[in-house]
Amino acid sequence: MDAARKRIWGWYFFDWASQPYNTLLLTFIFGPYVVSVVGDGSAAQTIWGYGVGAAGVLIAILSPLLGAIADKAGGRMAFIWLFSILYVLGAWMLWYSAPVDFNVWAVMIWFSVGLIGMEFATTFTNAMLPDLAPREELGRISGSGWAFGYIGGIIALAIMLLFLAENPAGKTMLGGTPLFGLDPALREGTRSVGPLTAIWYAVFMIPFFLWVREPPRTDTISIGAAIRSAWPELRQTLKGLPSRQSLFAYLTSSMFYRDALNGMYTFGGIYAAGVLGWGVTQVGIFGILAALTGAIFAWLGGRADSRFGPKPVIIVNVLVLTAVAVAVVFVSRESVFGMPVGPESKLPDIAFYVLGALIGAGGGSLQSASRTMMVRQAPADKITEAFGLYALAGKATSFIAPLSIGIATDLTGSQQLGVSPLIGLFLVGLVLLLWVKPEGDQAV
Repeated sequence: MDAARKRIWGWYFFDWASQPYNTLLLTFIFGPYVVSVVGDGSAAQTIWGYGVGAAGVLIAILSPLLGAIADKAGGRMAFIWLFSILYVLGAWMLWYSAPVDFNVWAVMIWFSVGLIGMEFATTFTNAMLPDLAPREELGRISGSGWAFGYIGGIIALAIMLLFLAENPAGKTMLGGTPLFGLDPALREGTRSVGPLTAIWYAVFMIPFFLWVREPPRTDTISIGAAIRSAWPELRQTLKGLPSRQSLFAYLTSSMFYRDALNGMYTFGGIYAAGVLGWGVTQVGIFGILAALTGAIFAWLGGRADSRFGPKPVIIVNVLVLTAVAVAVVFVSRESVFGMPVGPESKLPDIAFYVLGALIGAGGGSLQSASRTMMVRQAPADKITEAFGLYALAGKATSFIAPLSIGIATDLTGSQQLGVSPLIGLFLVGLVLLLWVKPEGDQAV
């Protein structure tokens, strides 16, 4: 394998290594575990919303500044090392969330530490995308990276379900007790998701750190000078954004639809556990299905991106996800899309599995195309600055979905109505795409 190919594969391995934080912790294993320990689905969803929302506020404040510093001083790899440590530490500490004397706020703090590490590490690795290959190949590379990451998530989730996570009877999906003598009564099998996620990341980041190299630069300045100049230059950049209509519209659009998508990922498993009464095993199957469709459609979406451009891919997927956000509100144990069902009916479960498959398909393809759209919108000589703005757009309102869901759930006392703010966020993002030019402002 030549050096260029190794570099691309090393970059893919970040998606593979980091995906379990989303798949296992944020959505399908640890989130539902918190619901089961708290015992009140609405209360758990409210606390989860406030906790993840607070982490989002911190990410929004620090992300653009750190991006500006790295852009001036170079050394993105050093930042990735730093935030990888936070990722591993935050994930590992979730082991200490035993149901006895469960402190949900302490758990949320450690969860947020890992989440912050994952988000910042993702910001800096995304900024490396334009350096991997010619522009016309980036759609395919981005899609393949997302697909590879989803496959990693599927394998990690399968390991949890088959060998570690216990059901109410204390058995794994294979019918045995959790590996390594873990005690089902203390939920040690399920809690091992924290150390598993940490070890998974540490092991599979090795190819990334061995094979990925930043292009040499001669225009960097000292870290001290970069810190001093970061805020003034960032302020000037933000002031000039409204004059670049397409870039400004795209950043604002993606800010809303990515936030809505993250809300779906964050609360999908919690919603299923609270509204449908699913256990860890059912939520895990739901997760495998969503990750599988995510892998397939991220790969297909990358091919469509390279052929048609990212904008049509983004529009189609936002439309699909908006429809899913509407449909989710109408699925409960008592009725499906307004049709009453009996307590033993499997129709609510089937409907939610289908919706989960659509969330995975739309989410994988949407995120892949969004990365390459940023390349289309950015001037060739300011690509790193543009990805810093993309990070800002992704984080500046990352607290809106979880906080709005937390508030809506708190006010209504209903998990179903609690997720309805996602519909509005998707629609705002869709409308703003009208002002986005497929090739950006420079094409005019």
